[in-house]
Amino acid sequence: MRILAAGVEGSNPALNITIFAIFVAITLLIVFRASRNTKTASDYYAAGRAFTGPQNGIAISGDYLSAASFLGIAGSIAVNGYDGFLYSIGFLVAWLVALLLVAELLRNTGKFTMGDVLAFRMRQRPVRAAAAISTLAVSFFYLLAQMAGAGGLVNLLLGIQGGGGQAAVIAAVGVVMILYVLIGGMKGTTWVQIIKAALLIAGALAMTLWVLGKYGFNLSSLMQHAVDNGGKNGAALLDPGKAYGKNGTTKLDFLSLGIALVLGTAGLPHVLMRFYTVPSAREARKSVVWAIVLIGVFYLFTLVLGYGAGALVGPAAISKAPGSSNAAAPLLALHLGGPVLLGFIAAVAFATILAVVAGLTITASASFAHDVYANVIKKGKVDSRSAEVRVARITALVIGAVAIVGGILAKDQNVAFLVALAFAVAASANLPTLLYSLFWKRFNTRGALFSIYGGLIVTVVLIVFSPAVSGGAKPMIKGVDFHWFPLENPGLVSIPVSFFLGWLGTMLSKEHNEDKYAEMEVRALTGAHAEKASAH
Repeated sequence: MRILAAGVEGSNPALNITIFAIFVAITLLIVFRASRNTKTASDYYAAGRAFTGPQNGIAISGDYLSAASFLGIAGSIAVNGYDGFLYSIGFLVAWLVALLLVAELLRNTGKFTMGDVLAFRMRQRPVRAAAAISTLAVSFFYLLAQMAGAGGLVNLLLGIQGGGGQAAVIAAVGVVMILYVLIGGMKGTTWVQIIKAALLIAGALAMTLWVLGKYGFNLSSLMQHAVDNGGKNGAALLDPGKAYGKNGTTKLDFLSLGIALVLGTAGLPHVLMRFYTVPSAREARKSVVWAIVLIGVFYLFTLVLGYGAGALVGPAAISKAPGSSNAAAPLLALHLGGPVLLGFIAAVAFATILAVVAGLTITASASFAHDVYANVIKKGKVDSRSAEVRVARITALVIGAVAIVGGILAKDQNVAFLVALAFAVAASANLPTLLYSLFWKRFNTRGALFSIYGGLIVTVVLIVFSPAVSGGAKPMIKGVDFHWFPLENPGLVSIPVSFFLGWLGTMLSKEHNEDKYAEMEVRALTGAHAEKASAH
């Protein structure tokens, strides 16, 4: 997402700001109320495991459906048609991996973080340190993209121009995010995500019904109008290949992106941490089912909204608007309901960013406090649980400050590659290690370190020397070209390499604790002793 030059023509910035302010005020009030019962580490990290499966499922959808899902995918469908919708397929199919391979086993085996699972049958300190570094890397890249995106989004919807205005907006987002996390912990953050998910899905549903109503609730008629309004390339909107079918490299690039999206979700730390906010593995499984339904329905809405924007607004008007394809959904809202509907959609998009960055911040701070401070530095001998929570809150402050500075520095950059990098790191470093740990008896500490650090290093190196950073159509660094890796997303190479490194590291080490694996397997599959271990 790039810095934008002006607001959407016809919008009412004063109305948009008012709706933003109302949303922030209401959610802060809820966060204050939720904070009353946040006393222990379990309360702060896992909301006291008090949320039901359906509540957690709604919160997961609120955490997962970022501004990229709403503005980005709708815009991509409006401009690229079929190829734009393929993003939705990748994001949705990913949840089947999470449901079938990760959710229930993770909830039974760990307490608060991914490091708990990995350290269950391996040497605590090196594995927890590696898990924390990977978690912080994924969270930071994702956080940076969301923060920089906040500046672009508000500029798009409020018409704020100039670097100072953008920096102020990014700082404001960061301050509100820090307040959510410091005051409410996971409980307050979860309620923000639930409210945001309800608003987002309700807004998308209303617009979807409105668009379909204009075409007699006939999807074929809607798509035909989008084709007719698409100019000389209109017919290509219904065919695969408009965006990714140009040559063999672009096809491989999309395959690589798709693999990273499908496998990355099950390794995203802020998604994994949500499985600990429910009282049992059964509720964790139920929450993923709810998330799949809500996310799937939402992506069907984006199909209608994307083609609706193409039919009613037109790709020419979308491409000329500030933010280009990201403006498709706001322009459609303006066309349908005028400034009032646009103001509501603007508030929903802004709420989306706040909910996602709050989830990322609490995950990163929990990983540092629980894995690094409590178990690596203090070797599991923390003076009191309140000390660990205090460290987590201080870490949240530091992460928030770094995110604000990073977002301001990155506001002029194309930061789309940061999201791809977050998914690629999660798929390359986190998922292979988790799957090996849960399912391979022979897996050991060296294998875990090889797959986490190896996956992280390979992914970052391939991204740095990819067309996304230099030499591509929209590179991060302009005017230079030092890329030698042809794909913008490294998943096609980095994920298999990480699996191989995990195997190699394991085979090079004689460490093998079969009894501990047997205990972990029983706990993961049955939940035996999991509640007792998680209670403190």
